Order: sequence, then structure tokens, then C-alpha cells
Amino acid sequence: MLLAGDAWRQEFDSYERDAWRFEAQPTYTMPNEAENVARFLRGEPMPPTHNERWHERVRGFVASGRTIGRVRVVRETLTDYQRYQFAWGIPGNIAAGEDIRVLDITHDDHGLPLGGTDWWLFDEVRLVHLNYRADGTQINRELRTGDITPYLEWQRTALAHAVPFAEYVKSIE
Repeated sequence: MLLAGDAWRQEFDSYERDAWRFEAQPTYTMPNEAENVARFLRGEPMPPTHNERWHERVRGFVASGRTIGRVRVVRETLTDYQRYQFAWGIPGNIAAGEDIRVLDITHDDHGLPLGGTDWWLFDEVRLVHLNYRADGTQINRELRTGDITPYLEWQRTALAHAVPFAEYVKSIE
């Protein structure tokens, strides 16, 4: 079942305990971010309201007793988009309450699925694929049914090999 607009937001917001994302694309091409990515690449300062709506949502999730996190997969050398995320996106997301870890797969992919799909896992029972083109443009969001055991194992593997964002950033400075 494909999820768009309000259906996606309702599906996302209905989680009860934890939401977790496997984020593996080297670049995301999203129209609503294009101007900010360009600003970052030009060396301009980050707007004070950058990603404010997402931060409000994350604070709401956390205030209600729910957790939200992700593992961000990278390979050396970081893409321009990843550098943008690391400078402008991830620190604010963490401050809002997200647990974000980084998994560097430059030397070992740990058997993780690294194709054109990211995914959200909700309450360890609901799975939504985020499908992408090679350029990072999202094709769709797809609520998946069936056995999620492989995803739980991939989550465990990713978390076992990832490091907290702050630790990763120190290692590349």
C-alpha cells in the first residue's frame, strides 16, 4: 500500500513506542531542501528556523514518551548532501530528541541492504519502505506487510556497528 500526504503523516504519527529509520542514500533530492542545500554549499549561515517543523514534531514524540532514532549510513568521502546533513540537519534533530547514529560502511557493509530503499520501522511491527531513484529523488512510500524478521536483524546489525553522531564527527575532524 502506497502512502502519501496525510496518509503518510497519519501512519507515521500513530506509532506508540519507537520509530526507527535506516537511512542509506548518499544524496536526497528533495525540492523543499534545494534552497537550503544551495545556501550551505555557498557557505551561507543556517537560517534560524531551519527544519523547525520537524523539530517540533520530534519534541512532541519525545514529550509523549515515544522514542525516535535512525542510523545514517555513510561511505568516505561524504557527499555534499551528507556534509549538509551533518552541519545543518542532524545537530538540530538530536537537540530536538532524536537518537542519530552513523554507520561508516567504507570498509564493511555488514551485509546490510544498501540499494535504493530506506525504511522506517515503527514499534518493531510496522514497516514502511522509502523507495528512491539513483539521484536521491523519492519515488514513493510503501507500507509493507509480511515477515519483518530480516529488518529487525538489519536494525540490530546497524545499531551494533554504528556510533553516536558526535563520536563520528570527532573521528573525521
